[in-house]
Amino acid sequence: MIEHLHPRIIENKDWATALFVLTFAVVAITKSAYESRFSEFSKLIFSDKYAKIYRDNSHMKSSFTVGLFFVQIISFAFFIQLTMHIFSQNSKNAADIVLKTDWILFIQIATFLLYFILAKYLVEKIVATSFNIEEFVDLFNLQKVTYRTYIGVLLLPINAVLFYYDNIPTIVPLALIGISLCISLYSYFISIKTYQNAIISKLFYFILYLCALEIAPYYFLYYWITKGSA
Repeated sequence: MIEHLHPRIIENKDWATALFVLTFAVVAITKSAYESRFSEFSKLIFSDKYAKIYRDNSHMKSSFTVGLFFVQIISFAFFIQLTMHIFSQNSKNAADIVLKTDWILFIQIATFLLYFILAKYLVEKIVATSFNIEEFVDLFNLQKVTYRTYIGVLLLPINAVLFYYDNIPTIVPLALIGISLCISLYSYFISIKTYQNAIISKLFYFILYLCALEIAPYYFLYYWITKGSA
């Protein structure tokens, strides 16, 4: 006589596997098509040579940037969902546990990231035009996109490992977030160093831009997330 029957939950990971294969393929194709550029890009954390060579705003719309932007969105969406999953595993309420295999949640996160980045970019363009610092902001944006893409590419293989392994300690995503923040701060340092003459000449507008469009959006995003999970 069978006294206890437990339903077997089968998690569908096929969609994630397909996305990982697709994004790795995009990276491989980009590397093949832009071998020299990708080589300099891969050394970004150790050298600012790439930032100096490809500092022209025309590179923002190149297939290299667009292809890796797609990789960036997918990579960050995976990382956010995996982080939510890891931190929710200690919850006593099963309903509060975030599934890393929830493809609907992944689409929601990826869509939010895409709209957040594009909306922020559009607002920055409008403000830059109003302050007459459009050329500088375009160059500054290119630097940010470059380093943000670099972080996304670095996170991609780590995401694949985290996705297919269970019982990941919370220190892992925290360490990755810390490293990502350090790289982001480094990118700001490089940008300020590169464009210091333009910044000094329009210091007031730069500080206003930094507070309104670089600090405030992320603060409100953090507040919204923490308030919603409270």
